[in-house]
Amino acid sequence: MHPRSIAPAGPGLEERAQRAIADPDLQAALGNITATLGRGLRQIRTEPALVEARHRAAAIRREVLGDLDGWLDRAQDRLESLGVTVHRAAGPEEARRAVLDIARAEGVRRAVKSKSMATEEVHLNAALEAEGIEVVETDLGEYIIQLAREMPSHIIAPAIHKTVPQVARLFSHVAGAQLPADRTTLCAFARARLREVFLVADMGITGANFVAADTGTIVLVTNEGNGRMCTSLPRVHVAVVPVEKVVPRLVDLGVVLPLLTRSATGQPLSTYVSMVTGPRRPGEVDGPERLHVVLLDHNRRALVGTPYEEMLACVRCGACLNVCPVYRRIGGHAYGAVYSGPMGAILTPLLSAGDEGRDLPYASSLCGACSEACPVEIPLADLLVRLRADLRRPGSPVAEASSWPAPPPAPPAGRATAFRLWARLWASPAGYRVSTAAARRLARLVPGPLYGHLPGVSGWAGGRDVPLPAPRSFRQRLAARAEEGW
Repeated sequence: MHPRSIAPAGPGLEERAQRAIADPDLQAALGNITATLGRGLRQIRTEPALVEARHRAAAIRREVLGDLDGWLDRAQDRLESLGVTVHRAAGPEEARRAVLDIARAEGVRRAVKSKSMATEEVHLNAALEAEGIEVVETDLGEYIIQLAREMPSHIIAPAIHKTVPQVARLFSHVAGAQLPADRTTLCAFARARLREVFLVADMGITGANFVAADTGTIVLVTNEGNGRMCTSLPRVHVAVVPVEKVVPRLVDLGVVLPLLTRSATGQPLSTYVSMVTGPRRPGEVDGPERLHVVLLDHNRRALVGTPYEEMLACVRCGACLNVCPVYRRIGGHAYGAVYSGPMGAILTPLLSAGDEGRDLPYASSLCGACSEACPVEIPLADLLVRLRADLRRPGSPVAEASSWPAPPPAPPAGRATAFRLWARLWASPAGYRVSTAAARRLARLVPGPLYGHLPGVSGWAGGRDVPLPAPRSFRQRLAARAEEGW
């Protein structure tokens, strides 16, 4: 397998977005998001039992954040009592080193991986391959993008940007023969190829959706059997777990798991929920001989106590991506980071201490759909607005916590003056009515193609469609209806 490419640092968000919008194959593939993902979001917002479960899940996640270090210590004590070796990793480098040390000590030559965004975050595959270890992704979507040498495009469905003919071409290259663009045939090919690898792998690598502090149980949620194969067949299992994935009690899974799966794919529960509690015990026929857990910090604990600690409640369901009008037009790779969509636009700058993704908070219309969709009630739109300001303001709480680099240049002075004048004009009803009436008349004196290039409009129109103002104001239309007897 080849190491994956990371989005180039050169092009900015706007250029990457324009490329994505101009890609017909990508636009066709992105249509699958609405059709196949997020089908349970309406129920979560409307059904009384699910609304209550949402409140309970949000409370559980905040309970963890209220004493994150304490819950981590409890989880580590319980894991170690079960015979699990726990490693604490301050950042990606320490996480990679921990896994590499394990692989060297165990003489690992081949590793199989279940889908894990945490391992993507620390770029683990490249580190293992540089050591001469073959790494095979076993989730179907991850396997596809590994063959394409790409990063995931979606947190739940990493290859959602690929069309069936594109997958057929990738698999045909591996097979050495032309395969038809047929889903069933392609899945059968991948299943046969991966089954051989499971049987000879020395190490299984996974993430974790949750870790229960009271029992030391590692919980994996998948819709394929690959996660269970990665944890039961290889003699060594390594789980790379972000520190916020801990939950206080095993019973809490009865609340958070159904919300996670319903928000992600619309399922009441995923096809496979695997729970791993310690390595193989005497008399058991499967499971790893040795189990390691790498607890990954990567600036997460520095966010506790800041307004951004809310992001640590995220359960990685992908609901905010599914409803985001920006993500649904540009896809995940345009974000140039492991995490995309609204949650990625916040997490990427925070986890990198401002080294990456400083333009990502602007990849949002601030429509609020992401906040409404979040099953654990994270105010994503509010955090995007705050992060836009904090990225420019030295001395902000997050800057002090994460040692941000120098802020980007402030906007031109003329823009700030224009916004102040606009605010003063719209502070009075008369100013609002006069200015909007003038805008409606002016818009109809300018040819349509030129409207988006007017002063004050061109910057906004650079990344958005700018519709003409309505011929009549809302008040005028309302008055007309009243006269008509509505």
